[in-house]
Amino acid sequence: MTNWTPIHAKLQRSLKQRHLFERNQRLLVALSGGQDSLCLGKLLLDLQPKWGWQLAIAHCDHRWEYDTGIAAHVEGVVQSWQLPFYLKTAIEVTQSEGAARQWRYKALSEIATEHGYECVVTAHTQSDRAETLLFNLMRGSGADGLQSLSWRRHLAEGIQLVRPLLEVSRAETLQFCQELQLPIWEDVYNQDLKYSRNRIRLELLPQLRTHFNPQVEQALAQTAELLRADVEYLEEQASLLRQEIMTDNQGLGLNRRVLGDAPLALQRRVVRQFLQQLLASAPSFEQIEKVTALITAPNKSRTDPFPGGAIAEVNGEWIILNYEF
Repeated sequence: MTNWTPIHAKLQRSLKQRHLFERNQRLLVALSGGQDSLCLGKLLLDLQPKWGWQLAIAHCDHRWEYDTGIAAHVEGVVQSWQLPFYLKTAIEVTQSEGAARQWRYKALSEIATEHGYECVVTAHTQSDRAETLLFNLMRGSGADGLQSLSWRRHLAEGIQLVRPLLEVSRAETLQFCQELQLPIWEDVYNQDLKYSRNRIRLELLPQLRTHFNPQVEQALAQTAELLRADVEYLEEQASLLRQEIMTDNQGLGLNRRVLGDAPLALQRRVVRQFLQQLLASAPSFEQIEKVTALITAPNKSRTDPFPGGAIAEVNGEWIILNYEF
């Protein structure tokens, strides 16, 4: 094994404190070939004897022109680690960040399901968390968006997505790879300023470090971590309240008398959960506000139609979701 380094110790501490993995689990590690994923793969390989994990590596090939050869490069690294390797190649080439991310998670889920891995492990770092917070802040996100990149979340049936490097910066992963002479694949995509996240990384964050706070990434990541705990608590309380006020009316309505006694933060969350359960697409802030306004609105007040034709309407003590065809 490589000499025990501070980053090994940091990861080991995160794993124990946050109970991210259990011993002897089957872990599928996503490896792009960049510095963060190489660092993660090597760290988990080094810790494997202590935990008894069954590790495997997966690579998702988007077939982007500037990534030609990366799949073979990653496979060579994995062969040197003597781990199982799985490759998914995109059928259609997409340049959209969102579409690429969606396909990547779908591909990883399929590999994990087919081969019996309980966790998909990705190399998102403290730096990614800071960038995501800024990205979502500028889009007008609430606390749910600003908490960004949780340590673990449900990915597919029986599969968890785990991000164990959220306390590790990109500078640390680079130093680790350089010290161990790991073969980093330099991704041209990461330098393309037409993508918002790259502008945040290459232009905005350096400005913030220079003129406001040299430790801005750590500060933003800490904010995200604090918000994560707040969001978890509020979501749990909202879920309990929603169950209480939806016990009647076949789950298609909200008791606005009871809901009106709750704080506004819980009202909005209950409404959002209610709409998420009944609508085909995630509700917007404006749609949530329109339904929340019905809590105190006169009888028979109603919203504009939602996508799919649903309309929320006041019916006595209830806010009812009806469908017009």
